[in-house]
Amino acid sequence: MGRLRRSRTHHSIRDTYRKYRTRNYTRDLDQIHEDIKPENIDKFKNQAVDADLPGLGQNYCVECARHFISQDALNEHIKGKTHKKRVKVLKEQPYTQAEADAAAGLGKPDNGKRGGRSLVKGDVEMAD
Repeated sequence: MGRLRRSRTHHSIRDTYRKYRTRNYTRDLDQIHEDIKPENIDKFKNQAVDADLPGLGQNYCVECARHFISQDALNEHIKGKTHKKRVKVLKEQPYTQAEADAAAGLGKPDNGKRGGRSLVKGDVEMAD
């Protein structure tokens, strides 16, 4: 009889390795939200010439935080699916720390209006 199962079954699953490596780390969405603000976007659109970056750092996609070799490559990227997906994700506002605290129950409690509750005609009355 032959072997019942294949040995070393996890050799083709690369997602676990890729998930934890930091070599190709890109900027997080909340960092990109800060970059997109009007006061910050001019910094990224008009960068100084840097010989270490692709295209001397002149062709930069702010939404995807990527440098491109030429303006043509940047234009092709803007037409592509990955850029359009990223723009769609960035339209949603990121969570704030106050929202995270409120979800965890650490925020201020909402106990209603001050001054107590006044009796209303539709309230339950006790029988004598």
